[in-house]
Amino acid sequence: MTKVAPSILSADFAHLAADVARVEKAGADMLHIDVMDGHYVPNLTIGPQVVASLRPHTKLFFDVHLMVEEPQNLFRPFIDAGAGLITVHAEAVVHLHRAVHQIKELGVQCGVALNPATPLNVLEYIVNDLDLILIMSVNPGFAAQGYLPLAGRKISELKTMLNERGSKAQIQVDGGINSNTGYEVVKAGADILVAGSYIFGADDLEGAIALLKSM
Repeated sequence: MTKVAPSILSADFAHLAADVARVEKAGADMLHIDVMDGHYVPNLTIGPQVVASLRPHTKLFFDVHLMVEEPQNLFRPFIDAGAGLITVHAEAVVHLHRAVHQIKELGVQCGVALNPATPLNVLEYIVNDLDLILIMSVNPGFAAQGYLPLAGRKISELKTMLNERGSKAQIQVDGGINSNTGYEVVKAGADILVAGSYIFGADDLEGAIALLKSM
């Protein structure tokens, strides 16, 4: 069954704990936490203090997606705040292999994210070190963007790469996910769907999450 990770980027930040409780009750598998610094992407979101404050209020696994420059400076603070998975952008680090192993040595799962125009070959020498690969199906930085169809072929090619290498990394997809695009990316090979506005904007949270999980 497909896993669903609601993105709190689309939650009501004035009632964040309540919104997280709602998606947890509705069947979410994990919580996707988008961290933006206003430099790597133009938007600015949250820091470790918000994550630490949220941690006692939910049992959901925290999937922290760092869209920041020099992400290595934030590995320890977010892990201490409760992150179970740290994802870094391949484009944001000079030494990707070093960053991956720094995360793993801190005792949590590690993911690498690829922007729409970033080729899969950057993963060639680290693919078996990863727990997750995040394919961005929008350019990062803002919620409620439209899905870029080029992601489908990229997911399919990544699935082939993982099978050929014997990698157990899961494929996560983030950007413009809804009842139509979710089906497309799962068919291509996605394991985890990140959805923000589709879930938090739904009248029926449980139904929206159940539909994505059934794909």
